[in-house]
Amino acid sequence: MKPLREVTVLITAAGNVFMPGTTACLTKNGERKIRLIGADMNDDKTMLEMVDAYYPVPRGDDPAYIDVLLDICKKEKVEVVLPIMSVELNALAGNRDRFEAIGTKVGVSDIEALNIANDKLKLFDYLSSVEIPCAAYQAVHSMEELKKAVQALGYPEKRVCLKVTNGSGSRGFRILDASQSKFDAFMHQKPTSCFATLDEVIDILSEALYFPEMLVMEYLPGNEYTVDLLADHGKVLYNCCRKSMNMENSIMLDGIVEDNKAVKELCATVTESLGLDGNIGFDIRDREDGTPVIMECNPRITAGIPTFAAAGVNLPYLNVKRMIGEKLPICEQKYGTIVKRRWMEMYTEE
Repeated sequence: MKPLREVTVLITAAGNVFMPGTTACLTKNGERKIRLIGADMNDDKTMLEMVDAYYPVPRGDDPAYIDVLLDICKKEKVEVVLPIMSVELNALAGNRDRFEAIGTKVGVSDIEALNIANDKLKLFDYLSSVEIPCAAYQAVHSMEELKKAVQALGYPEKRVCLKVTNGSGSRGFRILDASQSKFDAFMHQKPTSCFATLDEVIDILSEALYFPEMLVMEYLPGNEYTVDLLADHGKVLYNCCRKSMNMENSIMLDGIVEDNKAVKELCATVTESLGLDGNIGFDIRDREDGTPVIMECNPRITAGIPTFAAAGVNLPYLNVKRMIGEKLPICEQKYGTIVKRRWMEMYTEE
């Protein structure tokens, strides 16, 4: 079969630790050559092992970020931009017309949907208003509100979760557990452990110049899942679910691809309700009775997405095909596919 035409794709945050798997989804697609351009805050030559060219750029929330990205897209004749970081999504959505004017499509939802999905408090408020299951929560804006909220959700007898509303990944996230032994944590947990006591978190927040808006959420003891799907303005095209087998610092190290219909339907309902578009990720956890509830929505490519490519559904590449107007194939998922994450080194000269 004759290869399809070459496409130039720009991927942001190209220096992230999960980039090798993400780039493999695009470059090892089995159909065509993808000319891959990387953009990142860091000027790191090891990225040239993964991309054809890379450019240092400002932070995603820097006022100059969009102009710099537009210049790169013009120079490299980029057809598709695939964003990785939550902080850049609103700026990209708000400037979609400028990119399309130079022939570049941006893989991001409309700004109205992002304003909800990309803000954890707004997302939970929205889910509650339309009666879609999410973790029990309270918003807090001061130390006194924090103390009252954790008590209302059962602390210190129960574990409680704390999350900054505009945090990304595990930034600004802690599991409050009053039973945690500091000696046990010192001896048996890595320094990056997410567990803390309320007093420890209060000490941390006391150093801040202002109190960040945070969510206090119930701790859910059941199975944890990540769902990645591809949507076309709310219509779900592909829907993939993975159950955690081993978590470390809120990152799934080992997992298995499952056909959990309840979990997948829950994520599809949110996607359709908000009209989300492109690559979308969800974090789901079961309550004690096995009911799945939404923990988080990431309206972008997520770190775990290569797992589903290995299972037969290459979501980043399928999104590229969708965005350039190609017919999408029927994909058979290989349920039971297991992922085990391990490190990979890259080298360059000084």
